[in-house]
Amino acid sequence: MSVTIKNPIVDGWYADPEIRFYDNQYWIYVTRSFSDYQQQMNIDAFSSPDLVHWEKHSGIIQMTDFPWIWRAVWAPTIVARNGKYYLVFASNDIQSNDETGGLEIAVADSPAGPFRALLQQPLIGRFIHDAQPIDAHLFADDDGKIYLYYGGWGHCNVALMNPEMNGFVPFEDGSVFREIDIPGYVEAPCMIKRQGRYHFMWSEGGWINGTYHVVTADSDSPFVFPGPKTTILDAQDIADGPGHHGCISLNGDDGDEWLIAYHRRIPGDLEAGHRMLCLERMVFKDGKIQPVVMTAQTEI
Repeated sequence: MSVTIKNPIVDGWYADPEIRFYDNQYWIYVTRSFSDYQQQMNIDAFSSPDLVHWEKHSGIIQMTDFPWIWRAVWAPTIVARNGKYYLVFASNDIQSNDETGGLEIAVADSPAGPFRALLQQPLIGRFIHDAQPIDAHLFADDDGKIYLYYGGWGHCNVALMNPEMNGFVPFEDGSVFREIDIPGYVEAPCMIKRQGRYHFMWSEGGWINGTYHVVTADSDSPFVFPGPKTTILDAQDIADGPGHHGCISLNGDDGDEWLIAYHRRIPGDLEAGHRMLCLERMVFKDGKIQPVVMTAQTEI
C-alpha cells in the first residue's frame, strides 16, 4: 500500500476511535465529541477502501431501543462473530450504582448498522472492582475467545464474552470479572496480539487537556502485565492530548507495520470537546511498539 494520509482525516469533532477492516473496507467508529454530554446521543462511523476517501455513516445505533439513555453515548468498540457485528458503547456517564446506564451492546447484519439492542438493559450497569463502566474494547484472540476490556476512574476489568455475546463466561477460578492491575492506568484500554505476545495499551492523563497520552506494556498473558510500561504516543509540537485509540495491522497480525487511529487536540485549545480524528503509522521493532510520531501528512 502506498497512500498519503492527511490529518485530521475527516472534518468535525470526533474522539475515541475504533478501527477495523470489514467487507474490504476500513471502518472507524467514533464518539461525537461535544462538551455537552446531552448532545452525544449516537455513534458515527466512517468507511474507506483506501484510507484516504472516507464515507460518513451517521447515527448507526437505533437509539429508540435504549429508552434509558439520555446522554454520553461514548467510545464504541466492535467485533464480528457468526456473521453479525456486535457493538459495545458506554451510556449516561453513570457516577454510582444508583444510576441507569453503563455499557450497552447492540447487533447488526452490516458494519454500517443499523445496530439494534441485544438486551433490554445494560450489559454492565454497575461498578465492579471500582471501574466505571465506560471505554470498552472487544478483543478477539486467535483461539476464538472474545474478551471485553473496559473501565474508567483508574480501574480496568476484563471479562470473557459468551458465544451468544449477551453475557459472560466465568474464568477457571469462577470469577466473571478480573481486574487488570496497571499502575497509572486511567481509561481507554486497547489490546492487540502479535507473534503470540499480548500488547496492552491504555490512556493516562486528562482527556480535556494536553496531558492525555498512550502507554503500553506487553506480556504472554492477556490478564497480567508486570511491565515495564512505555509511553508510545504523547504531546508533540504539532498537537497534544493524543489518546483513546485503536490499532490495525497493515501486513498481517504478526507483521511490523500497523496503523493507530486516535484523537488529538490543538495545543492550548481550552474547548474540551475539540478533538480531531487522526491516523499514523505504528511500527514494531525488536518485538516492541515504537513511539508514534504525529503528523499533518503521512505516507502509508
